[in-house]
Amino acid sequence: MTDLAGRSVTVRVPATSANLGPGFDTLGLALALYDELTVTATAEPGVHVEVVGVGAGEVPTDETNLVVRSIKHTFDRYGLPMPGLALQAHNVIPHGRGLGSSGAAIVSGIMAAKGLLEGVVDIDSDALLTLATELEGHPDNVAPALFGGLTIAWTTADGPKAKKLIVHRGVSPVVCVPAATMSTALARSLQPASVPHADAVFNVSRSALLIAALIQSPELLLEATEDKLHQNYRASAMPETDALIQVLRKHGLAAVVSGAGPSVLVLASDPSQRLVAAELVASHATTPWESLMLAVDFKGATVVTHQVEATA
Repeated sequence: MTDLAGRSVTVRVPATSANLGPGFDTLGLALALYDELTVTATAEPGVHVEVVGVGAGEVPTDETNLVVRSIKHTFDRYGLPMPGLALQAHNVIPHGRGLGSSGAAIVSGIMAAKGLLEGVVDIDSDALLTLATELEGHPDNVAPALFGGLTIAWTTADGPKAKKLIVHRGVSPVVCVPAATMSTALARSLQPASVPHADAVFNVSRSALLIAALIQSPELLLEATEDKLHQNYRASAMPETDALIQVLRKHGLAAVVSGAGPSVLVLASDPSQRLVAAELVASHATTPWESLMLAVDFKGATVVTHQVEATA
């Protein structure tokens, strides 16, 4: 195998919002808010991790770090030894807020491994999605993080699949982020094992409509984001999130829980609606919330490979 010492990569991965209301565990949207990562292979074994920004002083800085585990998972999958690593993460995506921070960390690690192994192993888009899904457990967050835009993700006997779609230029997301966090595991534990047939049919119709609304007819977003599969069941765990969504929707705004929450995603049909959404949240919230006016990311994760002087 080629000596990787001195090879360095820079990775950029967007935040994501999964579910989008009715598209539970299926739909995801990439947002223009990015974690950046620089990884350099070193001749000396071991891992050195530096975290700047979100998670600094909180996330592990050894081999248990999720980015490092994702790099190792990729090397292991191809039967290759992982080199020593010097890793610097510049994190911006909030943790535990339903914006795909864990998916972004996983994708960051896999993309870093792809860059480090350039010319040694060709890791195509299908392999990237498979590796990321193995670590995340489901593809709805990692698919938009990898590919950008709006993604439909599903699983088959041959592994996870995803289709990327381009979002209508009139769709203007705003993410309202609280100070509080939410455990994805807790959110999932509130989900019933089965739902009424009528609710399932309701969500099939709305998720189909949502695709049309996002790529062609933004004026349908309010109706298209109605949901009966997961948000009501989880509302008790995040009452302020639920209350704000009700207020926003009463004012005609397509508001949903972002991922597992507790952030609120508003899919505005024009930029002016975003200001209305932010004002409503500021006037109705009883705790601090931050409204982020974000574009849809269309590129997904990127990796640039360069050579630096080897670290002995």
